[in-house]
Amino acid sequence: MIRAAILTMSDKGSRGEREDKSGQVIREIIEGLPAEIISYEVIPDEKDIIKKRLINLSDIIKVDAIFTTGGTGLSPRDVTPDATVEVIEKEVPGMAEAMRAESLKKTHTAMISRAVAGVRGKTLIINLPGSPKAVRENLSVILPAIPHAIEKLKGDMKECAIS
Repeated sequence: MIRAAILTMSDKGSRGEREDKSGQVIREIIEGLPAEIISYEVIPDEKDIIKKRLINLSDIIKVDAIFTTGGTGLSPRDVTPDATVEVIEKEVPGMAEAMRAESLKKTHTAMISRAVAGVRGKTLIINLPGSPKAVRENLSVILPAIPHAIEKLKGDMKECAIS
């Protein structure tokens, strides 16, 4: 069972002015891994708040995976990837590349996504876009690799190569 957290970055959502549909899409998808949602929050697009939550979830609560949604674009309040890069210890560029590649099949604006994926301690952190449709498309592409990535983070020493 994967212990997961969902963090939605939304100024309006954090004030109760908008329903968080993207976070709910993440919940629906990852519960099929199987995963248990340990934490779910909607927080404002504030870099320091995002960093503190990512650190707390990784270092104190020790979830296996954190799925973020929102704040991955180019607008001035889009700071999720910036906060993530400041707290991760190593990047997992293949996941972000796979998400963008799949999204580019549907929309040319996918190339401006700044979403990142990385590791802090034994926690996999994945940034997803803010729209429910884009969350579904992006998460479905990387979903098959998530259990294996988490097994490796937990210390699994089995060979990865398939003969």
